[in-house]
Amino acid sequence: MKAAFIIVLGITVAVIMLFFILAMVSRSGEPPGLAGGMLSKCPDRPNCVCSEYVEDTAHHIPPIPIPPDNQQNILPLLTSIIGEMGGTVLAERDGYLAATFSSVVFGFVDDLEVRIDTARQLIHIRSGSRVGYSDGGVNAKRTEQLRTLFEAKRTAS
Repeated sequence: MKAAFIIVLGITVAVIMLFFILAMVSRSGEPPGLAGGMLSKCPDRPNCVCSEYVEDTAHHIPPIPIPPDNQQNILPLLTSIIGEMGGTVLAERDGYLAATFSSVVFGFVDDLEVRIDTARQLIHIRSGSRVGYSDGGVNAKRTEQLRTLFEAKRTAS
């Protein structure tokens, strides 16, 4: 009984240490950025969603339509919403915004990126974890929260 407890305790400590190491690795990364003027594709893991690539059905989410009457203040509005959601905006330039979100428990860092497509009047979104395999749907929920808050604030103004 005592040996089994020690083995379980050792495995538990090893797993917790692994999570701390992965969290530290995630903090040292950067958002993927744009690739050929578009948000980067999601890796072959279920911890990322992106609106740019319709053919990637495993990761695709719909973009946010830009209303024709409100095209000037989109990035400042998105920056404000991301701050309200607990994110930190790292970059904002030329219709592109990059932000990070950190998990409460281990401090894992996820990237949220936005690209304004003025030609098609769309806001493209990519949200993905920097490390690990699964995210429990956190990134998809984050993009839906962004969409909901954007719609609410846009219609309120």
